[in-house]
Amino acid sequence: MSNNACAKILLTGRVQMVGFRWFARRWADDLDLSGWVRNNRDGSVEAEVEGNKGRIEQFFEEMKKGPKHAIVEDTNVGWSPFENRFRSFEIRY
Repeated sequence: MSNNACAKILLTGRVQMVGFRWFARRWADDLDLSGWVRNNRDGSVEAEVEGNKGRIEQFFEEMKKGPKHAIVEDTNVGWSPFENRFRSFEIRY
């Protein structure tokens, strides 16, 4: 049985204009996760990541902290089965 999963993550607070997408990509690369991250028009940051479930959980813990100047007020994560849809982790604009 595979220990891989997919997670959609939503972060709100002061999460834009603080380097959050680059922070997320660095952690995803370090943890060998694939997917994407983007800023939403409502000021939130959204990410979808695939890979090892334990590493996604570690990624989520780092996202809750955020980069130095971020203030993460609320987080939401939704889990789904691993589908191997991504080859790398990208910043979407």
